[in-house]
Amino acid sequence: MSFKDYFSGVAAGYSTYRPGYPIGLFEFLAAGSPGHELAWDCATGSGQAATMLAAHFDRVVATDGSQAQLDAAELRDSIEYRQELAEKSSLDDRSADLVTVGQALHWFDLAAFETEVARVLKPGGLLAAWSYAVLKSEADIDAVIDRLYDDILGEFWSHERRMVEEGYQSVVFGLEELSVPVFAMQAEWTLAQLAGYLSTWSASKRYEETQGENPLLLVGDDLQKAWGDPERKQLIRWPLTLRVWRKGAQ
Repeated sequence: MSFKDYFSGVAAGYSTYRPGYPIGLFEFLAAGSPGHELAWDCATGSGQAATMLAAHFDRVVATDGSQAQLDAAELRDSIEYRQELAEKSSLDDRSADLVTVGQALHWFDLAAFETEVARVLKPGGLLAAWSYAVLKSEADIDAVIDRLYDDILGEFWSHERRMVEEGYQSVVFGLEELSVPVFAMQAEWTLAQLAGYLSTWSASKRYEETQGENPLLLVGDDLQKAWGDPERKQLIRWPLTLRVWRKGAQ
């Protein structure tokens, strides 16, 4: 089974600049899980979700296909990082109370992943997948970001990215889907932090590899003008879409 590794080359930046998830998301998932012994975070990247799950579960197994990403993750006594694909883990049958996938489901072989989740989840266990689309800030800043996303990087996004843009609504699993509350992601960043985040986009990396230059240079002046004082902290928001399924009791 192949692994599309778009992120090893930006692993350090990924751990630094990717936005954090809301605390309430993990409180909600923990409250709905049948127990709190083990959570499995698939495609953990540099462990943003895994570290937050550790506050609610005795153990967290966090897997990713990229060792470079795992090497950049924050170490915790209760978190075990393993270089493994989501479709073929080393977890025991019926061992996990919760399986999570943050901003990565679009990279998976969904049929194989569903089979693996059915094997690993305890009866009554939860599968949660969430995604977030293009950031929103002030109108002038948004216009520059949208131009970068669509006009400059459009052809460099993988076709799987469309699943993120639609909030994973096309994904169908043979599990009971649950109603979920609305969660929001936000951060207050300087211009340098925003630029760091934009550099972690998979399309930014692919553009730089094929075109030989950083695509942010094409919008840098306009982004600086829209932002103003580079040290000014600006509120950034990401629409977050969450889908949760429960395994049957058998």
